[in-house]
Parts: sequence; structure tokens; C-alpha cells
Amino acid sequence: MPELPDIAAYITALEARILGQTLERVRLASVFLLRTVDPPLSSVEGRTVVALRRVGKRICIGVEGDLWLVLHLMIAGRLHWKPAQAKLAGRNALAAFDFPLGSLTLTEAGSKRRASLHVVRGEEGLRLADPGGIEIFATDLDGFRAALTEENRTLKRALTDPRLVSGVGNAYSDEILHAAHLSPVTLTHKLTPAEWQRLYDATRGTLQLWIDRLRDETDGGFPEGVTAFRKDMAVHGRFGEPCPRCGDKLRSAGVHGHDADFFPRWQPDSRGTSLVDWLKTSSS
Repeated sequence: MPELPDIAAYITALEARILGQTLERVRLASVFLLRTVDPPLSSVEGRTVVALRRVGKRICIGVEGDLWLVLHLMIAGRLHWKPAQAKLAGRNALAAFDFPLGSLTLTEAGSKRRASLHVVRGEEGLRLADPGGIEIFATDLDGFRAALTEENRTLKRALTDPRLVSGVGNAYSDEILHAAHLSPVTLTHKLTPAEWQRLYDATRGTLQLWIDRLRDETDGGFPEGVTAFRKDMAVHGRFGEPCPRCGDKLRSAGVHGHDADFFPRWQPDSRGTSLVDWLKTSSS
């Protein structure tokens, strides 16, 4: 699923292409994509794009009249920039948003249709689309800690809960925890003040690193290679590869419905044990 850095890359590319442009027409290849009926989809046609915004993992396109198109790409949805009036070809094509300079198309791989499009009115409509997680670049350490300690959860589960933290999913949570030298199964109520500072700094630092990196990779183009598995990631998607520090192999395990990739020696939990030890204990 595209996460905060990926969504930021999409929005940067869209700002250069559709901000100030007229949304001439919206074409749907799948009626199941649209999840709202009021306002009608036709109400956004012929209006100028005046704003672009990220809400959680959603891309929001604001047009005149305080109407918003809210796109949630889910796991397999991807955006593409095509020549004007590009055909919706292939079973993966779901929608096209036609502008004078080109067409923004939405595709979704696989047979399941999870991506969604909502049309909403104003700030209240956007608020209802927001899961409610804190924005990491708009909160301080105390706010971050307060959000993640509402319940006593594992760090992996807390970071990937959109009601707690905005825009972080499976991939970047692995990178954050590796940077913070913390285990995915460490409980939020067990962190020391020093560990909270490390986690806060690692969350901001990791996300900013990848926002900058993806912006540089795109270099004014449109981000066509959005993926959860990138060769420069420290741990995510590198199962079985050796740690550059100690040679231990990267491990992968399921933690509350999420896959967690980690180096056991460098990411002990708060009891000084590794995730491997925790999994053996929890399954016995």
C-alpha cells in the first residue's frame, strides 16, 4: 500500500500537472470504485483544481465549490499520467480524470477491487475521511508518545494503526523500527524516555529521508515505480539477507496481522530478548 512518502511523491507530481487546470471529465471503467452518490461525480466536472492534500494514505483533489475527490489506492492501486483522453484499456484500468494537458488514470492490479473514490463537500467531508492519526511532522515528542500509548500495543501495531499515526504502513514501520533499534514486539507502555526519543526521531527522520529520496528519483517526472519493496531499504523486503554489521540473517515474522522484517541482534525488545525468542514464547 502506498504510504506517506509515496503519497507525497504523487501529490508533488500532480501539483505540477493539474493545479489550476480544469477537470474536464471523469471516466469510470468500474462502477465499484465510486463509493458515494451525493455530491454526484458529475458535479466536479468543469471545475478548476484549487488544492491537493494528503489525508492519511488518501490523495485529495479539491476543485472549485469546495468539492473534493478522495482517492484511496489501498494495496494495489496506482496512478499514472497519460496523454490527454487516454483510453481506459485493460482489466486493471478503473478510472481516468481528464485535464487539458493529460489524463490521470487509476489502475489496480489483481482481481480484488479495494481502491475507492469518494466525492465529499468541504472540510467536514475530509474530516470524515480522516482515520484520525497524528501527523508526525506536526506533533512534538509528547504528542507522539500520547498517541501511541492510548493502548498498550506492540510498536509494529501502533505505528501501522491509521487511527494513531497518519500515513505509516508495513514497509516504513519496518524501516523506522530498524533505525530506532527497537523490536517490533516491544510494548508501547514499556519504552524508556530515551527509547521514545529514538523512536520519534527515527519516525520523522525515516519518513523525511524517503520523501526526499523519492522526490529526487522522480526528478520532475511522474512516479510510475511506486512499490513497498525498494532496493535501498534497510530491512523491509530483505528476508534472508545478511546484516551488514554482524552477518546475522534478516528475519521475518507475523506480528498482529503484519509482516515484520528485522535484524534480531540490533532490535531487541524491552526485556533484552529478540523477536525470535518472543515468538517461541508466545507460541508455546
